[in-house]
Amino acid sequence: MADTPYLVVGLGNPGPKYAANRHNVGFMVADLLAERIGDRLGSPASWSRHSRLRCDVFTGRLSVGGPRVVLVKPLTYMNLAGQAAGPLAVFYKIPNAQVIAVHDELDLPYGTLRLKSGGGEGGHNGLKSLTKALGDRHYLRLRFGIGRPPGRMDPAAYVLKDFSTVERPELPLFTELAADAVEKLMVDGLTAAQNEYHQR
Repeated sequence: MADTPYLVVGLGNPGPKYAANRHNVGFMVADLLAERIGDRLGSPASWSRHSRLRCDVFTGRLSVGGPRVVLVKPLTYMNLAGQAAGPLAVFYKIPNAQVIAVHDELDLPYGTLRLKSGGGEGGHNGLKSLTKALGDRHYLRLRFGIGRPPGRMDPAAYVLKDFSTVERPELPLFTELAADAVEKLMVDGLTAAQNEYHQR
């Protein structure tokens, strides 16, 4: 269907305890996209709690005549994110090629953005859950670099720490660029988005 929406899945953990964690950049980007769409609609962005699934949902259009978008923030915690996002894709009849996961990436320097379709999960439990729920790996991803942990710090502990005082000043810029990249992906396709944002 020509008007089939995109499903943008911001990966993260719910609640104020985790809100500023590196692991929650997916939520940060989803919130920014909702704010932008709300501004274009002339009304504040308002997330709704899904009546049957554990997730917050926001729906709208990128612009007049632009792609429809369903934004979702799973409230199942990262490891079970697919339990909310997968059924939403079925409900809205969204093919995996129009599902976009926004997630943190240890193997990229801080602030680096990379877009791709398919591929492995690289030990990311949110992606593992999403892949299981969707049935295959052929969905789109925006990888948001958070860098490797210092010294011998456990990566599992590192991702659950807030961004450092050195990193924080640039975080709004990087989340803006990530939201721009997601919009470019939906409007102009993967190759065009890669050509623009992989050069940064």
